[in-house]
Amino acid sequence: MPRKQFAPRAATRALHGRTFGAFDAPVVEPVVQSVTYRFANSSEVVRYAEGDESVYLYSRYSNPTTHKLEEVLAALSNVESAQVFSSGMAAITTTVLSLAPQGSEIVSGPSLYGGTYRFFRDILPHHGVNVSYFNRRRLESLGRLITKRTRIVYFETPTNPTLSLVPIAKLVDQVRAAEKRLRTRIVIIIDNTFATILNQDPFALGVDVVVESATKYLGGHHDVLAGVVTGPAHLLSGIRAYAKLLGGTPDPFASFLLHRSLKTLHLRIRCQNESAIELARYLEGLPKVKRVLYPGLPSHPDHAIAREQMRGFGGMITIEVPGGLKGAIRVADSLHIAVNATSLGGVDTLVSIPVITSHVNMSKKELDRHGVGPGMLRISVGVEDVEDLKEDFDQALKKL
Repeated sequence: MPRKQFAPRAATRALHGRTFGAFDAPVVEPVVQSVTYRFANSSEVVRYAEGDESVYLYSRYSNPTTHKLEEVLAALSNVESAQVFSSGMAAITTTVLSLAPQGSEIVSGPSLYGGTYRFFRDILPHHGVNVSYFNRRRLESLGRLITKRTRIVYFETPTNPTLSLVPIAKLVDQVRAAEKRLRTRIVIIIDNTFATILNQDPFALGVDVVVESATKYLGGHHDVLAGVVTGPAHLLSGIRAYAKLLGGTPDPFASFLLHRSLKTLHLRIRCQNESAIELARYLEGLPKVKRVLYPGLPSHPDHAIAREQMRGFGGMITIEVPGGLKGAIRVADSLHIAVNATSLGGVDTLVSIPVITSHVNMSKKELDRHGVGPGMLRISVGVEDVEDLKEDFDQALKKL
């Protein structure tokens, strides 16, 4: 499918049902809660068996509410197809298992969400899949890790929780050169959760498949658990087949909530981008903050990469405070507006300590490789008044 430049107006039309000609439909997409579907006659069963996607059989396979959501998500990213899952990890694990058969290899970025890393470390070896890790600072060496058995190159940018960046176009060039040399085909997968398509368009830079925890920014209200995979139809068809068998498909009401949330995505992302950069600048000036990591700050090591490949710098900030884990706990427990809670991307500002949440059960060597320290706090900026957030962090940091 030829790529077009990202068009926010076209995306807005998709989100509000205009792309699909639904002028006589309800303003709010209805929930079809049924698990199974009535057939007018057995010829409809035959049509389903022959691949007619307009016929519904069972909601683990397909559901009208979820199907509409998938059309909207594909249109939002300007790609052919989308598959919604019951969680971000269901999206990641199903996608990887469908594309990496026994005996194959994956080359991955070194900094990953803890759940993804533990899946790579603890589960994939039992399926005969080997994972190696490239050095994002020496990306020209990526090609040497790729062999004829490599099926996937997987990475995140911005990474969780250090907000380091991988230059997407450069990575794609390295992988395509290795493909040509080895005469093989490799699927490039990015976890775009921290950025979303509104802040970063990986497809325009040559990535094949995007995975995302829709629980985060796409859902945006801390009330829906979901994941999504977007990309070309020929890759999504295999992923969809695995989803039917592995069973990580969403409940229709979760699809309804996610479709609802997408209508305010651009408003929430704009607010979170603006508040995050203002809060990051403020925190950088406080004496009790050792370090602020935010791609929009000139002090960030990857600021130049962020300016090149991102439209907005996102709503995630990571800070490091004195006193290690005890210091991080002291700050987190002293906040009044920001909430000490896991997850991210919602309307409420959430703060978590990676070493005891997303990156728990990792050795010091593994934490060092991920760039995660005990005094780090990950901040997911919500939509509260930014002046209130400044005051809240200021009073909490003064407790150190």
